[in-house]
Amino acid sequence: MITKIIQEEKIQKVKKYVEKGDKFVIVTHVSPDGDAIGSSLGLYHFLTEYGKDNVTVIVPNDFPAFLKWMPGAKDIVIYDRYKEFADQLLQGADVIFCVDFNIPKRVDKMAEALINAPGRHVLIDHHLDPGDFCRVVISYPEMSSTSEMVFRLICRMGYFDLINREIAECIYTGMMTDTGAFTYNSNKPEIYIIISELIKKGINKDEIYRKVNQTYLESRLRLMGYVLYEKMQIFPKQKAALLTLSAEELKRFNYKSGDTEGFVNLPLSIKGISFSAFLREDPDNVKVSLRSVGDFPCNYFASTYFNGGGHKNASGGEFYGSLEDAVAVFEKGLMDFNPGNIEDLNKDK
Repeated sequence: MITKIIQEEKIQKVKKYVEKGDKFVIVTHVSPDGDAIGSSLGLYHFLTEYGKDNVTVIVPNDFPAFLKWMPGAKDIVIYDRYKEFADQLLQGADVIFCVDFNIPKRVDKMAEALINAPGRHVLIDHHLDPGDFCRVVISYPEMSSTSEMVFRLICRMGYFDLINREIAECIYTGMMTDTGAFTYNSNKPEIYIIISELIKKGINKDEIYRKVNQTYLESRLRLMGYVLYEKMQIFPKQKAALLTLSAEELKRFNYKSGDTEGFVNLPLSIKGISFSAFLREDPDNVKVSLRSVGDFPCNYFASTYFNGGGHKNASGGEFYGSLEDAVAVFEKGLMDFNPGNIEDLNKDK
């Protein structure tokens, strides 16, 4: 039995939108990850299975190659390549599902078109502090992933029988990737009830894991070796580790979108390390990824120093400046909020 988390009033509103709507657009955040693509495509396939013929997923920019096997991925519209077409889709949509992000700026250059689109906006998300830009807000940060929330929404609307293998594969992929293959934020029994139901729908969870985690190019493995051997810094007193990669280093290893996925988790396998950060120099900013184990709230660290947020043990942010300055900010943060002394942090909060 799955707990009824989502309020009934919201369920009924979304159900009415699904019944009455003709044109649907599903939007997710910039640099889409597995949960963003999984939840978006899961919802996409549900709507088409329901009988809706005009459904489109739009993402702000391209997504990693290891997610492009997913059913429906080839039909996703990439905003920074097809802006005019995507803007027309947004303007014409009856219903716009905003999936796996909490505020408009998370869709980057698509934000203005999204806000100005006249259709009914529905937010489905599991991040803290949702913005007030949607008519219906379904936001539960305690959930493991937005994909889990899409599953719950479909079931609560009474359409569990419409979930086919394609929907199940997308939802499972999102759940798996947003929990590090169920190694963090995944200790609630209901997660595994849902997984059981998805397996009954015909998914092969072992094959999905291989497709996501074991189909990289040689250059990605060499990049991983380089960042661990040459670029990893350990801060023993703070029980922390830092990985960094410059734009030049990424270019040297023929970096492709998604190649650094999971790097931030690697130092957590070191005994005594409870907080890990990965700083990657992108064209417009420094991308910050943070992970922790135990009680250290890396989302608090992200919001304090890197204009970010997320979950207690998995969060991220951005830094507008040089990589060297971002490292200096990180090191200052370690001095201010020592992950090695969580009692002091809780006292300060």
